[in-house]
Amino acid sequence: MARRLVASLALLVAPAAAYVVPGASSAPQLQQRSSASPRFSAVEVFEEMPEVAPEVSGFGLAAASVAVGAMLGWLSARRQQVASVAGAAALAMAPAAGLAIVDYDAVKYLGGSDKVDINNANVQAYRQFPGMYPTAAGAIGSHGPYKSVQDIYSIPGLTEQVKGIMKKYEGQFVCLPVNEAYFIDRINNGMYR
Repeated sequence: MARRLVASLALLVAPAAAYVVPGASSAPQLQQRSSASPRFSAVEVFEEMPEVAPEVSGFGLAAASVAVGAMLGWLSARRQQVASVAGAAALAMAPAAGLAIVDYDAVKYLGGSDKVDINNANVQAYRQFPGMYPTAAGAIGSHGPYKSVQDIYSIPGLTEQVKGIMKKYEGQFVCLPVNEAYFIDRINNGMYR
């Protein structure tokens, strides 16, 4: 085990030795001009530099492939730790959850007062009116949006008895513009008794 560790560490360091330093003969030679100030512009310097192709040795490629293999082997042996670190990093980099709507002026009409908004209130808000829940409240919640309180009487399939119960509490209903955050949860907001 120790031999493998030493060998893999040696092979990780080996790619640094595999690079070939260009000899003195292949270094680019810049010719000095005979002017008073020997300054060169960047364009002149790059025009005079010969292109040098990178030299790749077989030893360097072998060392790099062994280093990659050693790193992959290490990651495979520590799969659980790597997954934990990757999960923690992903969680740390994830954006925070969006803020919920807290400044809704008509929140009092969602069941917190004696008035109920027929466009945005959940069916549970109608429990305060005897006879409204569940039949009349379900009919109001499953239809709409409404433009006025009188629109609830045009819901198809309502009996005269249900319409009479709605008429009894008509003064307790308000019709506010639809708020998408509440309109979608009129039937089931996930809160149960």
